[in-house]
Amino acid sequence: MDGTRRQDIRPGLEVEIVLKQDQATGKRTRGIVREILTPSPTHPHGIKVRLTSGAVGRVKAILTKGKETPGPATT
Repeated sequence: MDGTRRQDIRPGLEVEIVLKQDQATGKRTRGIVREILTPSPTHPHGIKVRLTSGAVGRVKAILTKGKETPGPATT
């Protein structure tokens, strides 16, 4: 799952996001979803979320069972 559909994301899920300041490089930040901020059902650049750490960004990958969904990641 790539994070563009709101229905795929829920609080407590482990995801990788791209912060606003990291958009140029695509650097990803891993964390647990605290809150979904995008009100629409889909977004082409990823659903915006707030992590438990307070970081806000767009979901680029949804992680399940410790494995990344398809797509390169930079930590």
